[in-house]
Amino acid sequence: MQDITRQRATIRPADPCCFVVFGGTSDLMHRLLIPALYNLALANLLPQPFCLIGVAQSELSDEAFRDTLRDSLKEFATSAIDEEVVDRLLADVAYLSGNARDDALYERLGKKLEEIEAARPTQGNRLFYLAMPPTFFSPIGLALGRSGLSREEEGKGWRRLIVEKPFGTDLDSARALNSDLLSVLNEEQIFRIDHYLGKETVQNIMVLRFANGLFEPIWNRHHIDHVQITVAETVGVEQRGRSYDKVGALRDMVPNHLFQLLSLITMEPPARFEANAVRSEKAQVLDAIRVVSPEQALRDSVRGQYRAGIVDNTPRANYRDEPDVASDSVTETYAALKLDIDNWRWAGVPFYLRTGKSLHRRRTEVAIKFRQAPTSMFRDTPIDDMAENFLVLSIQPDEAITLSFNAKVPGPNVMLDGVDMTFNYKDRFKVAPSTGYETLIYDCMIGDAILYQRADGVEAGWRAVQPFSEAWAAAGGKGLAYYAAGSEGPGEAFNLMARDGRQWRSLL
Repeated sequence: MQDITRQRATIRPADPCCFVVFGGTSDLMHRLLIPALYNLALANLLPQPFCLIGVAQSELSDEAFRDTLRDSLKEFATSAIDEEVVDRLLADVAYLSGNARDDALYERLGKKLEEIEAARPTQGNRLFYLAMPPTFFSPIGLALGRSGLSREEEGKGWRRLIVEKPFGTDLDSARALNSDLLSVLNEEQIFRIDHYLGKETVQNIMVLRFANGLFEPIWNRHHIDHVQITVAETVGVEQRGRSYDKVGALRDMVPNHLFQLLSLITMEPPARFEANAVRSEKAQVLDAIRVVSPEQALRDSVRGQYRAGIVDNTPRANYRDEPDVASDSVTETYAALKLDIDNWRWAGVPFYLRTGKSLHRRRTEVAIKFRQAPTSMFRDTPIDDMAENFLVLSIQPDEAITLSFNAKVPGPNVMLDGVDMTFNYKDRFKVAPSTGYETLIYDCMIGDAILYQRADGVEAGWRAVQPFSEAWAAAGGKGLAYYAAGSEGPGEAFNLMARDGRQWRSLL
């Protein structure tokens, strides 16, 4: 087992900075961001000096805010607590209360930053994180611009902004948000985050493809039959009913999580392993997704909604009976799509995407199905069926890569059986548990945007999703399928593949 802790010791710490979190009392801050910052401090990757400023509406003192962060670490830290590291992390913590739409807040924030920067050698570097509902993204970004807090001037340090998902709710809103942010910031200052890209298996996709002569020559339409991308969740909407019912599975998951996986699987080799080169290839392949007619969108998609059932031995209510969900809601909790990419590498290869809540098993994976080898040489042997050749990239809950192929069963007769070769990350590398945000925050602090989305990539994703979203909205409740909580999803999703002579990999 290889210990990567020693390797991390050779990586330089990030630049000194002030880390300003709008939404300092949010669930995201306490469950994920502060544990991620602690893990960076534990690995000696957090900059020194480093200061943390929380911004929210609640009235708190600096000391009370520090105490809430310390309590959150005790509850949500993914690594054992080292009090010395916690003390170092929370040494410089401040808190500001106020309305994020009020310009007076930014005046006070500017004075606080100047006070901190005068006392500590942060080099004037500022990182702003929007851990807020999407309706605040534009107002905060524009206010940072108006106040001058995000303005970069030579010799006064860098200014960067991390924006959480969802980045827009459709193509028009994504364009409007990009326009607002780019009116006060440069593209190089904007980091559109997707925590899926912080997972090791996702980052490894490019290495697997482009660093192995074993795979790259066969990564095309000549050898690949189809690709399945699955993001299955066992959780329901829980306390998100009010917001989720306005969005649904398609817009919540496909333009971001699933399309990030899709773009890494399908992109062309970048000229360099560098942010703009990688993001250009990702945006280009998303732009090559065929934009379909409303009729084709309905034919090549399935939307479903969960009904009462059993998930993990626990009863689950109908989606429409969940808190803050409309009793006549037609919002989908399950979405399945068939997509085509119109370029030379992928012409004729279908891509099947599915995501849903309250399913039988939590699983995120990319399954690449290779074309069947000719079987004529085995026609005189008792072989009824050959196992399918899949390369499966498992992302969660386990991080692994599995290759399925046929092998001869021991014995005097020629009999075949499918076997698997599996590489588990935890078996090879000694990796500390993480939140998935560590790499992304660190990369932003050093100015590496390779794992972040660019404006053109975001808009290309929404452009591909738009026909499905509009067709479903026009259809209303017509065509909405239902599935029992704890199942694999609606039967119509299996028909989507069955009509092409294919089938989903089982979630059971």
